Amino acid sequence: MNFVFILYKPAVPGNVGSAARALKTMGFRELRLIDPCDHLAEEAKMMAHGSHEILEQAKVFIDFNTAIADLDFVIGTTAKKRTAKEDYLTPKEAIKILHIKQESLKKVGILFGTEESGLPNEILLECDLASTIPLKSPYPSINLGQSVMLYAYEFSDLEIEMKEGEEINAHSYAELKKRIILLMDKLDIKDNIALYHRILERLSQINSEDINLLHSISSRLDEKI
Repeated sequence: MNFVFILYKPAVPGNVGSAARALKTMGFRELRLIDPCDHLAEEAKMMAHGSHEILEQAKVFIDFNTAIADLDFVIGTTAKKRTAKEDYLTPKEAIKILHIKQESLKKVGILFGTEESGLPNEILLECDLASTIPLKSPYPSINLGQSVMLYAYEFSDLEIEMKEGEEINAHSYAELKKRIILLMDKLDIKDNIALYHRILERLSQINSEDINLLHSISSRLDEKI
């Protein structure tokens, strides 16, 4: 299980640099940027002390869908709970979800929103899970670089543990999600109604054994339909 950290429209070069430094410190290498500020500005390089290669090798994308196209699972982070999701997990709770489906995931993205307003609801809806950091005080909030550091710290142990894990199951979560979406379309459950997103939200929390079971069930349902 490999982790990719994604910054959505970061506006402050220094925050991108701080994120790069946090990733390298915690043993991660891959940073993706969606429509970013100048991530190679001097301010970014200064804050990325000792981590310039993370900045220089960061992949830049024009939109969200392109940035996550090769990922099996995406965790959207948010400073506060929104109407886009019903379930909001702490980083530790999100790790437990990944742990129970480790055989079905190969590449996982952790997505962070803008400094000013976080992730738009329409982007958060597209994420498999929503996660928030519980704070003792809601103000002042932690900044983007600090958020990346906290998630990188929490997820670093999981990455180390998974390196010696089993092969990825042929019945992956990503394949199951695509199959369920196709089934919902045939059943006229469209992405403009709440049920569609709630089904996918609950689907994201099942374990590897249930993923295999749902592959079998959805395959038979598809044949019947």
